[in-house]
Amino acid sequence: MNGKKIRRRIILTAAAVIAAAAGICGILYILSRKGIILPRWIRWESRIISDSGNNYEITLEDRVIRVNRGGLEIWSSPEGVKVQDVLSCDIDNDGEDELILLCWKRGRYGKYRPIWVEEDEKNWSQHIFVYEYADGEIRPKWMSSYIGQDVAVMSYNGKKAPHCRLLLTEPDGKVNCWIWDSWGFSRLEMEVSFVAFGDNLIHEPIYRYGLNHGGSFAYLYENFKEIIKESDIAVINQETPLVDDPNLYGDYPRFGTPAEVGQAIADAGFTIVTCATNHALDRGSDGVDFTKSFLEARGIKCLGIQTGEEKDYIPYEIIARNGIRFALLNYTFGTNGMPLPEENPHMVHLLEDEDRIRADIEQAREDADFVLVFAHWGTEETSEPDSFQKRWAEVFLDCGTDVVVGTHPHALQPCEILEDEKGHRMLIYYSLGNFISAQSVKECTRGGMASFTVSLTAEGLRVTEYSLQPLTIRWHEDGKFMTEVSEEN
Repeated sequence: MNGKKIRRRIILTAAAVIAAAAGICGILYILSRKGIILPRWIRWESRIISDSGNNYEITLEDRVIRVNRGGLEIWSSPEGVKVQDVLSCDIDNDGEDELILLCWKRGRYGKYRPIWVEEDEKNWSQHIFVYEYADGEIRPKWMSSYIGQDVAVMSYNGKKAPHCRLLLTEPDGKVNCWIWDSWGFSRLEMEVSFVAFGDNLIHEPIYRYGLNHGGSFAYLYENFKEIIKESDIAVINQETPLVDDPNLYGDYPRFGTPAEVGQAIADAGFTIVTCATNHALDRGSDGVDFTKSFLEARGIKCLGIQTGEEKDYIPYEIIARNGIRFALLNYTFGTNGMPLPEENPHMVHLLEDEDRIRADIEQAREDADFVLVFAHWGTEETSEPDSFQKRWAEVFLDCGTDVVVGTHPHALQPCEILEDEKGHRMLIYYSLGNFISAQSVKECTRGGMASFTVSLTAEGLRVTEYSLQPLTIRWHEDGKFMTEVSEEN
């Protein structure tokens, strides 16, 4: 046989082998898709978990779980169940750990199935099994039917009760969060959208116009009501204290803003109002008390100030949306030289004691999933952050803050992502400028609307989208001030 024929036979043989292999792979793929055989994407874990408090040792090896206590095996995973991964954590938030199996078995149901299902199928399907450690035994607590999604990785958010969550990552990297809900798991859509606006600075021409036109200030926010409605959380900085006595209305240097402005803020749908500003004490303790009581009575979280009845320091507020707990902190650089009352030194939260603020953020990180700081800081009428802002930005980053939103300069400043040496990323808006104001300086007639989205990713909760939309304050010939989206970038 000559060389050409040999080479041709080798080529034909290789082609046949490749075709056969491709055919086998295709058949295996189809069989795995139909559930007849186990999917090839499964990563079978091997691990040992020690629980020194209860003297348990959990071993996952060769797709089987074995639990030892005091050197004796007390339990192993059921026959016919292939275990992909295992966790031991307080998933139902009752103060006691549970044993959680990500596993495979034939059929979608267990001993009991829905009355409309005549016979369980024979194919493989993925399940979550939860067991309790009870009196030296392992007892079934919750045995799922088919969970409805493919899970490549099972983990939890590392939180203790009552904030423990189960995280399930699909083969394509998408992460889903599940929370224990009385009996079994419920899936959470862990994505929250924010919109934030700058200084609500109510000068006399603004409040006189509103009071002379029916006493309503709804017009101030009408251009943004749809945006606010579409956002999960909407924030505005109330620069000036609210009052309900016309004799206390006032302009610079000591402001007093009609309570009707606060009503318009509530009617517009704002979720959060930041109140730690240099003008917070313009109407004394009574102004702080009234502002916070008025806003909170309308379902708004009021940050950065405390009433006379709140003697203990309250460093932050918590708000929960779509399964995510947000800690919200608010500080101001000062109060225009007006001292805090001796009987309530926490009436306005100040950006001055670094050790205390670091402790505040550390505590907030333990109590929440995501930390936001609203800082009233910087140099007025400047478009770039100053050294004070940059120094505190480094402190916030070092403490693990996730988002910082700045106000006070009355001018729009840039936003950026800062990253520390450990890879932690922090979104910062140095100043959103004015939302509404009668200031005539050009820099003060432009503000910004911050929009960002917090989502669950394979790396945990992250800011997945953010933007800063310029706004312009317009003065109309009839004396009306209104804010609108700027055509300029």
